[in-house]
Amino acid sequence: MLWMVQSIIVLSLFRIHKFTNVSALYVWVQKMNTCLGITLLVVLCCTSWSSAGTTSRYMRRLEEGVDLPENSTYFKIPKGYNAPQQVHIHQGDFEGKAIIISWITPDEAGDSKVLYGKAPGSKYTTSVTGEASTYSFYTYKSGYIHKAVISGLEFRTRYYYTLGTGDAAREFTFVTPPESKLETPYAFGVIGDLGQTMDSVSTLQHYMKSFGQTVLYVGDLSYADAYPFDNNVRWDTWGRLVEPSTAYQPWIWTAGNHELDYLPEVGETIPFQPYIHRYHVPFEASGSTSPLWYSIKRGPATIIVLSSYSAYGKYTPQYQWFLQTLEAVDRSVTPWLIILVHSPWYNSNSYHYYEGETMRVIFEPFVVKYKVDIVFSGHVHAYERTYPVSNVEYNIVNGLCTPKNDNSAPVYVVIGDGGNVEGLSGTFTDPQPAYSAFREASFGHGLLEIQNHTHAYFTWHRNQDGERVSADSAMFLNKYWT
Repeated sequence: MLWMVQSIIVLSLFRIHKFTNVSALYVWVQKMNTCLGITLLVVLCCTSWSSAGTTSRYMRRLEEGVDLPENSTYFKIPKGYNAPQQVHIHQGDFEGKAIIISWITPDEAGDSKVLYGKAPGSKYTTSVTGEASTYSFYTYKSGYIHKAVISGLEFRTRYYYTLGTGDAAREFTFVTPPESKLETPYAFGVIGDLGQTMDSVSTLQHYMKSFGQTVLYVGDLSYADAYPFDNNVRWDTWGRLVEPSTAYQPWIWTAGNHELDYLPEVGETIPFQPYIHRYHVPFEASGSTSPLWYSIKRGPATIIVLSSYSAYGKYTPQYQWFLQTLEAVDRSVTPWLIILVHSPWYNSNSYHYYEGETMRVIFEPFVVKYKVDIVFSGHVHAYERTYPVSNVEYNIVNGLCTPKNDNSAPVYVVIGDGGNVEGLSGTFTDPQPAYSAFREASFGHGLLEIQNHTHAYFTWHRNQDGERVSADSAMFLNKYWT
């Protein structure tokens, strides 16, 4: 009876949001008895299919969105001649002691120099000089795309940097991650399929009020391909839209189908050209041969980024690299292992249903073997979280094609609900599959709060709610350490 009462208390505490994060709950649990601590683990962490999943009744409008006009104030061009714009940063090495700074100057190449230091204003002690390039796409010609890498940074340190000169100079700041160790807390935001509508603005502003330190971005950025001839001006407007976040904290990029920009009818036969020119990642630092798949260590996590739209069959470069990367992860240094991939491997929405199935069949046995903790994906314009699930027993002849509850398998989170012009994916399969824990067709973002080497608390926030309110939440237990 005591066990049942305590279970009800713990669940109620989360449901009425008396605790805004799992740390506060831990403090409370420490004041209680050991039995309650065990109850907390059983009730909140060891998710079971015996708990029926939820299909939320909350429904946003399902019609297509409308992109903001090109002269929207959200795409405001910074003051000053040839002022740097579309500024974004990305981790610049595997370990987290370097940063890639990218920006565009619209009129001329100018100077690719970055001044930086630990104090703002004119107190810079160091500079680096990068390089500039351009690209053309059909009738569009890009501005000058700059890339500079700052190396040898200290962990967990705030730096300031300035781009441009004179009245066009612009100053920004960022904080480096903590050194990767077993007991290292860190908070990731999770966003996908953002686009550039008012819903996109809502998602971005909502996220920027959170405590997220780095964004895990699961693909489909600008939706420039929604326009005739993939109007690349929309890559520029999108870069200015997200700059209030991307200039200050890394967004870890994943390529989606809307980054393909493949138009052979007008001579554009090189996929991903605008995306690769604009968004630089340190793929070579992880032994990758392509910027479309790579990995980094970020605080307590190893992040593996995969490409749904590149070859991944056995013997391909991505396949071989993926296996080597999984084998090399040291879980005593980065206890959490997270995969980002655009097309979902588990999805109970009718939109894009089964599109990721071939990649799942090939990669899932290794994902389970190496105890990946979470797989984040986008593509479907809705939110869904699964229980730990696998279907590794399936082959073409044995008939074992039913997904099973598997505590060695990851939780899958579909979060392609950033707000893009195509609108929401509102049609879920009925009945809800046993592996599906929660699903809802609304725009929003996620937060993954890694507390230590065993526990992480995930929340999903719909745009219509306050940031401190979570529409869905779950405690994740580390697959390797628990």
